[in-house]
This record gives sequence, C-alpha cells and structure tokens, in this order.
Amino acid sequence: MKDEEKVLELLKKNNGVIKTAELKKLKVSRMALTRLVEKSLIERVAKGLYIDINNIEDTYYTFQYKCPKAIFSHETALYFHDLTDRTPIKFMVTVPSGYYSKHLKDKEYEFSYIKDELYELGRIKVKTPFQNEVYCYDMERTICDIVRNKSKIEVYQFTDAMQRYVKMKNKQSHKLYEYAEKLNIKEEVRKYMEVLV
Repeated sequence: MKDEEKVLELLKKNNGVIKTAELKKLKVSRMALTRLVEKSLIERVAKGLYIDINNIEDTYYTFQYKCPKAIFSHETALYFHDLTDRTPIKFMVTVPSGYYSKHLKDKEYEFSYIKDELYELGRIKVKTPFQNEVYCYDMERTICDIVRNKSKIEVYQFTDAMQRYVKMKNKQSHKLYEYAEKLNIKEEVRKYMEVLV
C-alpha cells in the first residue's frame, strides 16, 4: 500500500482527522500529506493536524488540539451536557493558573484560570457533534462553575441549566456536593438545589 493510501485509510478510521504524529507509527513520509494537500484531498487546519477535504472542521477538536491544557467549561460545558438550548458563540475553557498559550489572547475564546489542585476536578471526555473526543468538565463540576460565576451568565440560561440538571436521570447529587465543598460553595449550591427540588 502506498503512503498516500495509508493516510487516506487512517483518515477513514479517525473520523476524517489525522495528526502528523500518527504517521510515524505507520512509517509514512510527510511528503504523502503534502501530495494529498496539493491534490485537494486533505486540508491542514492546524500545525500537525489535517482533515479530509469533504469534512467540516470540528472547531472544538481543533481548538483543544492547539491548546491541549484547555478543558471546556461553563456555558460550553452546559452545551455538551444538554443543560442549555444555546450553541456556544465563544468557547469557554478552563486552564491551570500560570498556563500560557498564544491562544489566550484570541477573542473567540474565554479563559478561566483555576488552582492546579482543582484543575482536573470533574474532567471527563465527551464527544463533539462531529464525534471526536475532547476534554470537558462533567455535569456536576459545570453546575458548580456556573454557581461560582453566576454574575457572568444570563439569568435565563442559569435558571434553565439548574432546572435541566435537577431533571436529569443520570445526575450525581453526592458528587455535586463533594465538588461544591472543594470549591467552597457548598451552602450556595445546597440553597439552589433545595429551591429547585
């Protein structure tokens, strides 16, 4: 099998996405990528990341590829957990304190910083609408985040998210209170839950 065919085969297996790092495992030359770009069969969307030309770019996946420490949070996480009916206009992500990326200055994204010991609290993998996996906070961490930052979220969206969470069959209230305690908002979370239940 030729190098170009190997790349196209890998694209099919990877949901139309390929990283140059994966080519080393297949012992495929990077020239194969160059030839496929020239033939308009693939497109470079970020340094070291290519997609099938027939695919629409998965901006969630591309962003996390470019900024690997970013975890989707706040309103973006509400979207992933079906706790809102709004598609995010801006990506909201959380990074550890002191983290630097050139993307931090990009106005398309809103970054929150958190202490290292709380950074991975509730981090899970979720699938984007394009079926690629990205890191996001779980529902309970997301609820805690919007309670902590309720002044930055519209009242309607906040109330809607809280009501949707209470109705979720797969919610884990014990985990919500555990996170709330670690984030020093246990009483505030309890107050909202008592009103809604």
